[in-house]
Amino acid sequence: MSQTELFHAAAQTIAEARALIVTAGAGIGVDSGLPDFRGDHGFWKAYPMYQRLGINFVNAANPTHFEQDPAFGWGFYGHRTNLYRATTPHEGFSLLRQWIKRYDLNHFVVTSNVDGQFQKAGFDEGAILEVHGSIHHLQCLKPCCMAIWPNKEEIPVDFNTMRAEHVPRCIHCGHTARPNILMFGDYSWISDRTQHQEEHFEAFLDTHRDQPITVLEIGAGTMVPTIRFLSERLGRRRGIKVIRINPREPHIDAPHISLNCGGLEGLRGIEQQLDTL
Repeated sequence: MSQTELFHAAAQTIAEARALIVTAGAGIGVDSGLPDFRGDHGFWKAYPMYQRLGINFVNAANPTHFEQDPAFGWGFYGHRTNLYRATTPHEGFSLLRQWIKRYDLNHFVVTSNVDGQFQKAGFDEGAILEVHGSIHHLQCLKPCCMAIWPNKEEIPVDFNTMRAEHVPRCIHCGHTARPNILMFGDYSWISDRTQHQEEHFEAFLDTHRDQPITVLEIGAGTMVPTIRFLSERLGRRRGIKVIRINPREPHIDAPHISLNCGGLEGLRGIEQQLDTL
């Protein structure tokens, strides 16, 4: 099939659905100007100072930095906090919301991203599952208790040294606070907020059991395959069809649809075909 024919098939799948599940990886943020950290070189392109230090993404996204050197740990996550706060979600987020309204689709978002871009784009907080947590929420590093609270901290970072000039503190005990994000080799992440979101998602699936559901996967790669595995697992259920948008690893078995393009390009291509239906 040609790309236009694939876009048309994807558009029909969305128009015929009763519900829409958007599953999103780091690739959805690329068109908003966010790095996707694909491979060491992709990470070092975004953070060249870590290459000089011999630190890759797995090393940087590690809770041991908060224990050994909190200012260095918060250098990476403080910079990302500031970056995400300053980023405007691209047009594709608006297209998704337009489709939801146009076809009166019940919907849910499942994302491995911690950037809060779906909330910023106007999606309902109660219909989002952030499987790795959120940089916009904090917890105690110890932790002293199970509390999770909004990240309202201002965290200036020296980009040359990747050290934070301010280290957030636990509002309960005064110890170092950390983002409520599941990191590599993590043993102190408090998963309560994410578990609550998971319960909402499972209830959503139960409500729409055996109904036609479209899973629209955007920018989910194999380096951290959580989202891809979820899409494929959902795609084995009766009545669910997956549309995978990915410029590097687009393959998915039939009858699901593979779109070999970037996130925004794919969403625009589908929108053009929706206009012809």
